[in-house]
Amino acid sequence: MPRDMMPNFELLQPATLQDALALLDRRGKDLWKLAGGNDSLGWFKDRTKRPKAVIDLTGIKELKGIRETANGLEIGALTTLTEIERNAVVRSKYRVLADAAGKVASPQIRNAGTVGGNVAQDTRCWYYRYGLNCYRAGGNTCYADTPTGMNREHAIFDADRCVAVSPSDTAPALIALDAKMVIRSAKGERVIDADDFFVGPNVDILRMTAVKPEELLVAIRIPNTWAGARFYFEKVADRNVWDFALVNVASALKVEGGVITAARVACGGVSCKPRFLKVVEEVVKGSKQDGETGALAGKTAAHGARPLNFNHFKQPLMENLVKRAIRDAV
Repeated sequence: MPRDMMPNFELLQPATLQDALALLDRRGKDLWKLAGGNDSLGWFKDRTKRPKAVIDLTGIKELKGIRETANGLEIGALTTLTEIERNAVVRSKYRVLADAAGKVASPQIRNAGTVGGNVAQDTRCWYYRYGLNCYRAGGNTCYADTPTGMNREHAIFDADRCVAVSPSDTAPALIALDAKMVIRSAKGERVIDADDFFVGPNVDILRMTAVKPEELLVAIRIPNTWAGARFYFEKVADRNVWDFALVNVASALKVEGGVITAARVACGGVSCKPRFLKVVEEVVKGSKQDGETGALAGKTAAHGARPLNFNHFKQPLMENLVKRAIRDAV
């Protein structure tokens, strides 16, 4: 339960990426990675997490900034959400990401919060956050998935013991843009699709991303494949600021002569990881971009949902958001 003081820990502040990777190689399992700190400091103050040491990444200049490349755009993992929201290139060519970044929390948090931290943050399930011994914490119970569990904000798809959802707003936008996540360790670099970056409980119930303890997300690459496409982002939350999404949606469409030739749509808040709706592309491809196509896409996207006791509203909400994401993408 909440406390008033953080536990003691050793603070490490490398100035270069090489130094950070060397530290992670030696002490990865003992280190907590700190980016913007919005998620981390909450864990520490509640004393739910007690890391032996914290590696503060904020001094590493190599992990900051937005750079145009021959193949698209590269965004450093420590680039703030405000920078992404306001960047002229992101707004003109990949606006869905700027819109998503601009919907995260509040202006103060966006000024400090980073895109790497936003996609790597842990779930907000209150049972887990308050220190109960649930499946995700290494126990053998999901307190949200019980007849009396409070599960209004939890998953309606792909639950496997844990029913918590990924809280990231930028994640669906990155999936819609077919972004690539650059992960590095002292032993080398690997690049994976944004959809594969997020991990469901059927893969590993103790973590939410594919990043290993000795690894670091260093950059996000957005290919120019979707530059200038038609985009849509919408987030539904209890409050317009600060809150996490009940459901959010991001879409990228290519349209020629009023007909959809390609589409990528992803939703957050409905599954343990951001849900890439590959089936929607198959449904809408070759159809007109109109309300009828959008309605069909929405019904298809929400098909097969298995709501919990208190979140049945998410199914029609998701359906309508996907409908708008197809019909109103501009």
